[in-house]
Amino acid sequence: MKKYKKIGWILLIGLGILFLGGGIFVHSLKPTYDGEKQLPGLSNTVQVHYDTYGIPHIYAKNEADAFKALGYVHAQDRLWQMELLRRIGKGGLSEVFGSDLLPTDKFFLSLGIDEASARTVAKLDQDSPIVQLAQAYLDGVNRFIEEGPTPIEFYLTGLDKKSFTLTDIYNIVGYMGFSFAQAHKTDPLLTNIKDKLGTAYLEDLAIDVSPATVWIKNHPSERADTLQNAITSLVSDALKGLPAPLFVGSNSWVVGPAKTKSGKVIFANDPHIGFAQPSVWYEAHISTPTYEKYGYHLAGVPFPLLAHDRDLAYGLTMFENDDVNFYYEENHPQDSTQYKGKNGWESYGTVSKTIKVKDGEDVAFSYRTTERGPVLNGIADQITGERPISMSWVYTAMENKMMEAVYGMSHADGLDEFKAALPNIHAPGLNVMYGDVEGNIGWWASAKLFQIPDSSHTKFIMDGSAAGAGAKRYLHFSENPQAINPPWGYVYSANNQPDSIAGMVYPGYYLPENRAKRIVQLLEPKDDWDQEAVRAMITDNTSSVNPSVVMNLAKSVKVKELTDVQIVELDKLTAWKGEYPLENVEATIYHRWMYFFLRNTFMDELGADMFQQFLATHFHKRAIAPLSAKEHSIWWDNITTKEVKETRQDIVHGAYVEALESLNRDFGTDRANWTWGNVHTLEHTHPIGRVAALRSFFNVGPFPVQGTKEVINNLAFPYDESGLYKVTAGPSTRRVIDFSDIENSVSILPTGQSGNPLSPHYEDQAEMFAKGEFRKMMLNKKEIKENAKNVLTFNPLVE
Repeated sequence: MKKYKKIGWILLIGLGILFLGGGIFVHSLKPTYDGEKQLPGLSNTVQVHYDTYGIPHIYAKNEADAFKALGYVHAQDRLWQMELLRRIGKGGLSEVFGSDLLPTDKFFLSLGIDEASARTVAKLDQDSPIVQLAQAYLDGVNRFIEEGPTPIEFYLTGLDKKSFTLTDIYNIVGYMGFSFAQAHKTDPLLTNIKDKLGTAYLEDLAIDVSPATVWIKNHPSERADTLQNAITSLVSDALKGLPAPLFVGSNSWVVGPAKTKSGKVIFANDPHIGFAQPSVWYEAHISTPTYEKYGYHLAGVPFPLLAHDRDLAYGLTMFENDDVNFYYEENHPQDSTQYKGKNGWESYGTVSKTIKVKDGEDVAFSYRTTERGPVLNGIADQITGERPISMSWVYTAMENKMMEAVYGMSHADGLDEFKAALPNIHAPGLNVMYGDVEGNIGWWASAKLFQIPDSSHTKFIMDGSAAGAGAKRYLHFSENPQAINPPWGYVYSANNQPDSIAGMVYPGYYLPENRAKRIVQLLEPKDDWDQEAVRAMITDNTSSVNPSVVMNLAKSVKVKELTDVQIVELDKLTAWKGEYPLENVEATIYHRWMYFFLRNTFMDELGADMFQQFLATHFHKRAIAPLSAKEHSIWWDNITTKEVKETRQDIVHGAYVEALESLNRDFGTDRANWTWGNVHTLEHTHPIGRVAALRSFFNVGPFPVQGTKEVINNLAFPYDESGLYKVTAGPSTRRVIDFSDIENSVSILPTGQSGNPLSPHYEDQAEMFAKGEFRKMMLNKKEIKENAKNVLTFNPLVE
């Protein structure tokens, strides 16, 4: 017996040591928010005061020291995120996640981001302040890589930490430049619809802009100077496994002094990006004698894309312009190594790459190129056939000055200097929003815009062998849409169509007018805006369009064929105001109805695959409102029922009945179970949280959330057969900056400041975000020091 007791004690002690060691190991992986560290290359001590939510407030004697400290603290909270983002553009995801990511790596390699980054870095002036500060930031990142704890994701994937370079920064910016990929998903799909069904089927898809919708008005400060389906499948497959969020949209508005209670500018911005964990932005407040900004940084990028100080504020939304074009290439009839270029027959170029694959052999990969760009045939199995299709993208085709733009914006001293930085933005197209303490407000659609011959249509695959194919006239920046201190007293952007000052319509993939209409509806009549009212507006959940869609469709419901319960629900739905609180039932019925309405209208002609591709574009959103008002449309007839020609009434009525029957089937007949909060949820997914056993540790949520797609509180979700609306994208932050009380300006992040699951700031803002709440962005040094939860001091390294 004594022998067994002894063995038991030994086992117990062993387990205790094991758990103690495990606890010590796990604790060692946490970020360090206090204490002292040595940082090579510092000229003076730098202090980092962390506030209640883990936001670093960095105080330094000069910018180089401040950015070096920023690199270190950014890396200790977001190194894993930095690693993923730098790998996307250079095709490095298969090395982390295995062969499932090969389509993604091949697609992003074909975009040419890595080559464009290398060309740009080779031409940089190493003595410029941009490069010097970027390198200081990288030195801080790399110091953490050398001495800091390894994030747990590196252990789980078996990945080694490696230093970051300037090329990595540009690859991350290139991924942002790729942005929302609407052209890649849309142009081949529309070409396929045109070729398969004919041009008549395109008329009701709102392909081109409409003069009847709400356009963003221009007010410049001065007058302007005088294979298709397969490609869509390729893009869908490539983006399906992407372990990082895409930039998809955004809201912003700036209210001028004449329309605020205080007579000072109020600035609001909520960029819409795919939800993920970690969330996109890293907040940091930097203060030196010559530079101060409270900024929002992408992982691995030194300069903030969104920021403010006591004098000015700026933010971004997606412009949604068309900067990608596809071309059919013509092979030489006797020599398949040549194609028809603008100067006659040219030889295809070849780019060869090697993709490293986790737990597998390296994969050799090559693709052809033309003067227009990469040839997509051969990049993935989906693209078959002999006819080559090439792709031209403004981002890789032109000189890259994005870092000059972001540096200039973050270091501008007033309106004129800020505006001077914007022509450096070539891609992606960005609506840049501005407001300052002097009362100036501004909006600029910033991108390298172009005109092409009238015979070409950028929404379809064009003929690359035609005379003048690919010819472009690039516009001067003064010809871009913009408004500076307009007489109506505000500027805004909601990814909608801008008016023209260049005598042309700017091709793009603009969102429908829903959010824009609501923003104008709220801003126009009110002249006493304050921060509280703007905070309420940025979380507004009311659709100004959906109730009109209901009224249009309700006219076609065959009331005499409905049950009593279905009639009651239709009456309630027609009285609905388009609001989306958690307890609302009409919102749930509306979206069920819209799914079946779209499915019954388009599925028969498009087929299952193309229908899903259609739902992945903006066009299904743009089509709903105008189509709901159309009595006659070629789409109404179900082509699978040869003996019957369906009408609008048949489609609309059938969709309504199916919607209610599906709710009964899924949730029962008690409408209390049909509430919006029961079907509309948000979960922030970590790439490793996709593994079921690790989901609860890495993922954040799910939460029931108010809002919906295309309201100001824009929470996007895909339509599918499930009838559950799992939010995939929305506000990546909500910011309200009030120049009458700058120190009490507010913001929120979707989850938390840190990307480290062991940090107390991994998800400490998630519930606040879901409820539409805010927290202060502190600027006052005395208040920051008094409320700092931790202080981390960096000292120069003493040799």
